Amino acid sequence: MTVLPLTAAAMLAFGGVAMAKTVSLSGQFVSEGKSTATPSGLVSATLDTSTDMLSYSITYAGLTGPVLAAHFHGPAAAGANAKVLIPIPGPYSSGMTGSVKVTKAEEKILEAGKTYVNLHTKASPAGEARAQMLVTK
Repeated sequence: MTVLPLTAAAMLAFGGVAMAKTVSLSGQFVSEGKSTATPSGLVSATLDTSTDMLSYSITYAGLTGPVLAAHFHGPAAAGANAKVLIPIPGPYSSGMTGSVKVTKAEEKILEAGKTYVNLHTKASPAGEARAQMLVTK
């Protein structure tokens, strides 16, 4: 009969502890700003809050030239612009994958769906393709 009180006590003791979780995000590329490109492609990402790692896979096509830089920007709602939040290291090519360490503050912005991935080219140095990152369940 002492198991029940111990279980309840354990639940109370650990009830306030934040649990690690995995958050899935995805976004489809659309034309950014004044770009005349017709981009297509997808960003899939997984945020692991226990390791503070953001893993991503990026595919794209329809750009005016090679990608020179890529970043997660935020915080920003769909259609709004923001500063670089998380740089994506090169080299850049469609089908690229990688992982980057993120801060707890960056995790909160990602979990809120307030980030987008921007691909920058010579023709559109401010950004040619944009994928608003949405949390998927």
